[in-house]
Amino acid sequence: MSVIPPESASPTPPAEPLVLIPGMMCDARLFLPQIIAFSGERPVHVANITGADRVEAMAEAVLASAPPRFALAGLSLGGIVAMEVIRRAPERVSRIALMDTNAQAEPPPVAASREPQIVAVMAGRLEDVMGEVMRPEYLAPGPHRMELIRMMCEMALDLGEGVFVRQSRALQRRPDQQKTLRTIRVPALVLCGEHDGLTPVRRHDFMAMLIPRAKLKIIPEAGHLPTLERPLATNEALREWLAEPA
Repeated sequence: MSVIPPESASPTPPAEPLVLIPGMMCDARLFLPQIIAFSGERPVHVANITGADRVEAMAEAVLASAPPRFALAGLSLGGIVAMEVIRRAPERVSRIALMDTNAQAEPPPVAASREPQIVAVMAGRLEDVMGEVMRPEYLAPGPHRMELIRMMCEMALDLGEGVFVRQSRALQRRPDQQKTLRTIRVPALVLCGEHDGLTPVRRHDFMAMLIPRAKLKIIPEAGHLPTLERPLATNEALREWLAEPA
């Protein structure tokens, strides 16, 4: 007599990897709450964009080190690079989250204002310049604002003057990505802190309108760094985005 084995349950497919791209003069510390929250359920990679002076080259570096297909999230400069990644290789990006960022090319007056900063940094004044680049009013009011400013300065000093110059040049010459946003067909999250004084909410509202079926999420009591200012609310928004059917 033959015995038919019981039908086994279908194996659960592995969770898609999550690639995080930090902002200007930031490293993995920018995403520490997200790494802790998500690394138990999926591979989490923090991209390194410190070696290039153009957004296009930064995107190529992300693609060279990323898994074959992945969820992609970037904050500030990281979001700018994420848009270039999905423009270059849309078939590799299963979903995208753009946080506290800007899809437009840099206006000439802003690009020109970076030149004195670059000169000062090359003269050894990186810490002073970071005080100009990351102003308290870019973050939400509260007792932890200055603590986060100090953390940003620590990350910048660890990365060094060369990275500041390269990333400043990349921002000056960044491509406009509004056409790219219109082509996105994967689950998309546009996220912004309500008090972001650097890349305000209105820009994210416009970005979300350009992306078909994008979801806009405004994080209360957060500014330009919601991943650190309000990690629980940010993680909840990211978790909903990761759970959307691809």
